Amino acid sequence: MAEKDMKEIAEDTNQFKCAVQKALLFLNEFIDGPMCARCLPCPMGSYEMRIRFQRLSNAEATPQDLEKIRQIAPLMLEASMCKKGKDTAKFIIDTLEKAPEIYDIHIAGGCPDKECQGSILYRVIADKCVSCDECRIACKDFAILGEKKDRRFSGYIPYEIVDKRCTRCGECVRVCKYAAVEIVNKKVLETVIV
Repeated sequence: MAEKDMKEIAEDTNQFKCAVQKALLFLNEFIDGPMCARCLPCPMGSYEMRIRFQRLSNAEATPQDLEKIRQIAPLMLEASMCKKGKDTAKFIIDTLEKAPEIYDIHIAGGCPDKECQGSILYRVIADKCVSCDECRIACKDFAILGEKKDRRFSGYIPYEIVDKRCTRCGECVRVCKYAAVEIVNKKVLETVIV
């Protein structure tokens, strides 16, 4: 497999809107591909930042994680001996500077773009659901429970998504023609329920 150059890696991040997901993809691609690991700042900085960004993505981060990222990235930019390492650090610094409030939202357990899997839930909107059964059929993880409506019977089990089974693959959202499956931030849902 050919190594991706830094420009290609940066272009790959366009598949995400979330700054945390972009940074995580950039770090993963850099660690798996062009990082040579000849100097200490790149491997140590990249691996440590990846751990911190994974915590942000999983809604497990603390303010200390963000502080560590803010400390590591400039040091990596200055101390790295190659352009690849400097580009990685610069990319992280740029994401921190463009929208610092996004990181505060992630530390609070949310994701404004609803792309961080630890921060989101998939939920069936009962008023929009017509019980067509498409979402349940599409779910490879058997996370959707419910029964297809049958005019011959009066009772049926409405659809719901079991969060513990859901891998957040998005297939249910993709196949639902009625926009009856929505992605919500866990923290927002918790504050509404409480």
